Amino acid sequence: MKLKTLVAAVLVAFAGTTLAQAPAKGTLKADREAIKADRGALKSDVQKRRADAKAGDKAAVKADTAAVKADREKLKADRAKMKADAKAAKQARAEKKADKK
Repeated sequence: MKLKTLVAAVLVAFAGTTLAQAPAKGTLKADREAIKADRGALKSDVQKRRADAKAGDKAAVKADTAAVKADREKLKADRAKMKADAKAAKQARAEKKADKK
């Protein structure tokens, strides 16, 4: 009798954590928009760096290089977040489909 109760408690606990990990509706779209914005910022910062390099402004080139590096890190983080959200959404859909059967 105690074993059945324990098994039921474990199943409920795992089901709760799985449902809590499913991303909210529209999260992937927001992630895609964030990535688009990051790409735009990266592109503009690269163009600024090239213009400053042509002008010979070494201090501005150094600052622009730091901005480009930060943009790349943000883009990388946003891509990883989108990938994790997509994976969680796919898993949630699969579990929902399995529950229907």
